[in-house]
Amino acid sequence: MSNLVQEFNDYRTKMNEVILSKDNLVIKRLWNLDTNTYAEGALSTQTKEMLGLVASMVLRCDDCIKYHLGKCHELGVTTAQMYEIFAVANIVGGTIVIPHTRRAAEYWEELIAGN
Repeated sequence: MSNLVQEFNDYRTKMNEVILSKDNLVIKRLWNLDTNTYAEGALSTQTKEMLGLVASMVLRCDDCIKYHLGKCHELGVTTAQMYEIFAVANIVGGTIVIPHTRRAAEYWEELIAGN
């Protein structure tokens, strides 16, 4: 696993543990809803992660983008599919999404290199 991917995963895990250790009911419920939203249902988990990635790119949340890229990679999304996802995000979000696409492409390359 590349440093870029490992650093993101380590930081996310560490801070999630800190936040959840505070035992805030609202945060726990929100995070539970998030987890359940991406569970298999009428839409596949893979489809939901791809939708989450587009939304994250349009909203310009780099941490969210990295998270969904990782999940998409785990769920077998191909590079060809990923670039179609990037295209949808850029059409929906406009040119302001281009810098996030660059960082997403960099992170995707790290994910597939670690395979």
